[in-house]
Amino acid sequence: MPLSMMRTGEACKIKKIGGKEETRRFLENLGFVAGGMVTIISEINGNMIVNIKDSRVAIGKDMACRIMV
Repeated sequence: MPLSMMRTGEACKIKKIGGKEETRRFLENLGFVAGGMVTIISEINGNMIVNIKDSRVAIGKDMACRIMV
C-alpha cells in the first residue's frame, strides 16, 4: 500500500520505491530506501511530514504515492 494511505503516528517498513529513475534517485537521497523504517509525523491534505533516519522530511502527496510500504 502507498505511504499516503498510512495514518499519523504509524511506523512502517518501505518495500519499494516506484516512479521514474530520477524520482527514485531523489527519494533515495532523502533516505527513502527499501527496508528502511518511516514514521508519519503529520499529514495535511495528503502532504506529509515523516521521520526517516532520524530526520524529518516533508513530501508531497504525489511522492508519498510512489513509496510502497
